[in-house]
Amino acid sequence: MSKLEDLAERVDRLVLRHQELRRTSALIEQQLAAVSAERDSLRSRLAAARARIDALIERLPAEAAAADPPAPSLPAKGKAR
Repeated sequence: MSKLEDLAERVDRLVLRHQELRRTSALIEQQLAAVSAERDSLRSRLAAARARIDALIERLPAEAAAADPPAPSLPAKGKAR
């Protein structure tokens, strides 16, 4: 009967270990869901930021105009103030 009691004890330990692993698995699944949601949010924010940057780049003047910035306006010579 000692073998039967040993077997019963081992089965009880296995059941407890199984329950622990299921709880751990559930916690890991929750963490994964949270991290995945955060990743998706960050991807969305990145895409929005890229779109804003692209829009700003489109508004920049052409390269030729950027190479020759307009001269500052100076007061005309010989005119009284």
